[in-house]
Amino acid sequence: QVQLVESGGGLVQAGGSLRLSCAASGRTASSYATGWFRQAPGKEREFVGAISWSGKSTYYGDSAKGRFTISRDNAKNTVYLQMNSLKPEDTAVYYCAAKTGNIRVRPYEYDYWGQGTQVTVSS
Repeated sequence: QVQLVESGGGLVQAGGSLRLSCAASGRTASSYATGWFRQAPGKEREFVGAISWSGKSTYYGDSAKGRFTISRDNAKNTVYLQMNSLKPEDTAVYYCAAKTGNIRVRPYEYDYWGQGTQVTVSS
């Protein structure tokens, strides 16, 4: 079992930055690929990006490319989502999720989920 807890969400003005954290606990938590997803009201859960367990590979969704960066510190069992140049359309609840094996982009391919953290970008 892996437990995930997100933090770092909040209210930010357009053009600003936020860094989200995803702290993992449980057996071999650092050996899981970790994805970030977001869900706005009335919309489906959207893939933001993901990082391999080693941190050597990352993959981003179109909305994140060039603005967001995912990194991890396995010594701290924590994965980060650095978000820059935020836009009002980035407003959503952001979730981290973990899975064994390779990076995937679909929510159903992830086994463990955090509770989410709200990000609100004002115009």
